[in-house]
Amino acid sequence: QVQLVESGGGLVQPGGSLRLSCTASTSHFSNSALGWYRQAPGHQRELVASISVSGRTDYADSVAGRFTISRDNVENTVYLQMNRLKPEDTAVYYCNLGYYSGRYRPTDWGQGTQVTVSS
Repeated sequence: QVQLVESGGGLVQPGGSLRLSCTASTSHFSNSALGWYRQAPGHQRELVASISVSGRTDYADSVAGRFTISRDNVENTVYLQMNRLKPEDTAVYYCNLGYYSGRYRPTDWGQGTQVTVSS
C-alpha cells in the first residue's frame, strides 16, 4: 500500500508563501502522475494542480500563475509552491498519486495538511 506524507502547511498572512511537500513510499513514483487537491470547509474537494510523468503541469484557474507543482523522482517527493496566498486558499491540502485518462485521476491519497491564510 502506498503511503503519502505531506508537510509544510501552516498559518500565513495574505500575500505570503508556503511550500508543501509530499513524500511517497512506492517504487512506482517516477511512473506515476501526481496531484494536489484541496478542500475548504463547506466546499467540495477540488483539483489544484497535477503533473505528468513527463513533467507537463496543469492548474486550476484559481491558482494559475501563483502556484507551482514540481516533482523530484530521486527523492520520491512532489512539491506545491504557493505564492501570493489569499484567504480563499485556506483549506486542507492533499497530495496523491494518479494517472491521466482524459483527465487526471487520483488513486492514492495522503492524510492532508492544513493551510490557513489569515491576518
